[in-house]
Amino acid sequence: MYQNYDMVAIATAMDLSVEAEEFGCAVRFSSEEVPSVIEPLVKKLDEAEKLQIPEIGTRRSRNVIEVIKRLQTLNIQKPILGTMIGPFSLAVRLFDMTELMISLMLEPEKVHLLLEKCTEYLRRYANALKVAGANGLLIAEPAAGLLSPQQCLEFSSHYIKEIVKSVQDKNFSVFLHNCGNTQNLVESMLETECMGFHFGNCVDLCKIIERVPQSKLVFGNLDPVGVFRNDSVECIYHKTQELLFKLKEYPNFVISSGCDIPYHVPIENIKAFFEAVEDFNKDLVRQGGKTDGENNKE
Repeated sequence: MYQNYDMVAIATAMDLSVEAEEFGCAVRFSSEEVPSVIEPLVKKLDEAEKLQIPEIGTRRSRNVIEVIKRLQTLNIQKPILGTMIGPFSLAVRLFDMTELMISLMLEPEKVHLLLEKCTEYLRRYANALKVAGANGLLIAEPAAGLLSPQQCLEFSSHYIKEIVKSVQDKNFSVFLHNCGNTQNLVESMLETECMGFHFGNCVDLCKIIERVPQSKLVFGNLDPVGVFRNDSVECIYHKTQELLFKLKEYPNFVISSGCDIPYHVPIENIKAFFEAVEDFNKDLVRQGGKTDGENNKE
């Protein structure tokens, strides 16, 4: 990927079952789908008190750490980002989604206990990725898209901020991904103090970015299925340039897909995306525009 595509950074694979498996969840593997948690580990929230925080690297998290270590030997002249799930999304995988949403109102103190254990594990994991040589961290918290702004602040952003405070410094940045309906959650997400925010394709990025300080990066948000997988090369090229044009006044914008690129996306489609960005930036230079930090590729 580094040799073929001019991306802003190289990231480890996003697999939101890794951390749940470390806690003891059974995981289903498929040749064409990302691994998925088969069933919750915690049957009742009362069990959260006895839930053991696992050691880092006991299962597949060691593979993520090893990838980062190996990338250090390749002299890659790009930032290397570790990836992991967010605390609320991890809690959803450890406990039943519907039951957890009900418990937010009926037993919030027990939900907080579960979130505290998730956060402590993730804080340790984030530090392990940093020690391994990562230059930053991408936290995926899609389940928080189901929350109200106040719930997002209390049950997600508060805990993500703890992780951010433990690892983020002038040499290590944390970025938050939420591909849910985040139209009303921007201010709650900003409370995490992450250095950047990655949004999914279900929101209008033009309305989102104006609410984010220009000192923070904003990533997004071409539809990974509707555009990257299903559109023609010509349509992908056009839609990429269209989004770049709409947001060209924002130097903190980084164009990317709104979420993971699905299996079976033709390589020609991915190339069309990068060609569109490259051509756009060349035109911008010819017109005397600024490109430092602007309209980069993820």
